[in-house]
Amino acid sequence: QVQESGGNSVQPGGTLRLSCSANRYTYTKYCIAWIRGGPGKGREGRELVAYIDHDGKTFGVDSVEGRFTISRDNAKQTVDLQVYNVKPDDAGTYYCAQTGEYYSRNPDSWGQGTQVSVSS
Repeated sequence: QVQESGGNSVQPGGTLRLSCSANRYTYTKYCIAWIRGGPGKGREGRELVAYIDHDGKTFGVDSVEGRFTISRDNAKQTVDLQVYNVKPDDAGTYYCAQTGEYYSRNPDSWGQGTQVSVSS
């Protein structure tokens, strides 16, 4: 029900842009989270990056605090994540996940993931 786009290679100090598309019901009713995994890590090893609740409340973890935005694009029906001043630790596989109305550590639906590398 959710699908990522964007990613690929980003230069250090650059901007990472990802989009999560969902059907209209999912897009408006549920929390959408961006979760990052590393090589060889299963779902248990993935880490939350940011989320936006169904009511628009947003949250970002400490590692992206002050350099991220997450928002809904009503025209495209996407949840967009932007991370500015990208650092090497931002690399990984980014997953879009749908939880309930508010964030949960056990999402109901996952995207396939999109790979992000950080290199000069």
